[in-house]
Amino acid sequence: MTTEELLTILQGTFTDAIVGSKLSALQPWIQIAPNRTKEIGIFLRDEPSLQFNYLSCLSGVDYGNGMFGVVYHVNSTVLKHSIVLKVLIPRDNPHVQSVSAVWRTADWHEREAYDMFGIIFDEHPDLRRILLPDDWDGYPLRKDYQVQEFYHGIKVPY
Repeated sequence: MTTEELLTILQGTFTDAIVGSKLSALQPWIQIAPNRTKEIGIFLRDEPSLQFNYLSCLSGVDYGNGMFGVVYHVNSTVLKHSIVLKVLIPRDNPHVQSVSAVWRTADWHEREAYDMFGIIFDEHPDLRRILLPDDWDGYPLRKDYQVQEFYHGIKVPY
């Protein structure tokens, strides 16, 4: 299935949730609404003609213009097709629906995006830091992150 065909299916099913797309990119993508990721994920997974049963990667992004993003690489191991989905969220209110109930691999990917960017995945079953201590100050992959000089009296090397 081509990205164009998938875009047509999604636009027909989720008219107001398909925000944009770039089909001419090296890796074509479809942008979806952040409050509809779970619903769209369930459809992509359960629709017999699609069977997107594998989330291979979920990444947080700081675009540096007041917007964060979440990028989902989803594949069908049965039908051998893939798609990239993107969500844009404002930096001052970085909320997106969790897809951990749709694809279990999202659990740790979402925790990493939370830990590194501060993106909040609503309905996540255990959203807490995964790489840094719970009391770490800030989110290290944000473009404006300032490395703290000390952590509990220990100099932070950088």
